[in-house]
Amino acid sequence: MQLHVTDATTGAVVVARGRIASNPWTRLVGLMGRRELPAGDGLLITRCKSIHTSFMRFPIDVLFVGADDRVVDLVEAMPAWRARLARGKAHYVIELPAGTIARAGIAAGHQLVVKK
Repeated sequence: MQLHVTDATTGAVVVARGRIASNPWTRLVGLMGRRELPAGDGLLITRCKSIHTSFMRFPIDVLFVGADDRVVDLVEAMPAWRARLARGKAHYVIELPAGTIARAGIAAGHQLVVKK
């Protein structure tokens, strides 16, 4: 399933081409085993309030998003072997290449437009 995400607050494209992890296996594996996450790519993990970067080879930016598609928490350049629980009521998570949050000017409270 193809994913496209924009920040309605800034107008920036957050994910130009991404994937959705919606079953137990794809949610568990996530980005593990990949060598990189190219600019414009991303992974939306459904029904998710916490993440880990175990076995990851690169840092990622993380958006914790509420059911109303508003950013409730975010992490920039989360390194490997870390775990994080959302500070807020997250409904899903979007994992992004490191630097995406700064480039797109994303902040907590921003409204996202998610097209699946």
